[in-house]
Amino acid sequence: MGNRFDGYITVTVGGGVIATSAASAQTAIPNCSSGEKPRYVRVAASAPACIRMGKTSVTASNVDTQIQPGDATIFSVPLGYDVIAAIQVSGPGAVQISPLENL
Repeated sequence: MGNRFDGYITVTVGGGVIATSAASAQTAIPNCSSGEKPRYVRVAASAPACIRMGKTSVTASNVDTQIQPGDATIFSVPLGYDVIAAIQVSGPGAVQISPLENL
């Protein structure tokens, strides 16, 4: 029947954090407990930030997907993508990425 999101997530390993500033910064998409890249990640921010996922090296800009504080969002991770980049919108903050196990 495939995967279905019922509103619950499982996070069993630590995630990654990107300190945002006026310059784009990136981190590896954290692996699941199996050691594989996740199919989905939860992304949250402490201050407005723009994010972009990609392969090997990617740069976020102010026209990429914007994340607001308090609004965690679940993203699918395209096959082969292994990094996520973030840049501040108006002030510094942190973007946190958690690999999801049950999706």
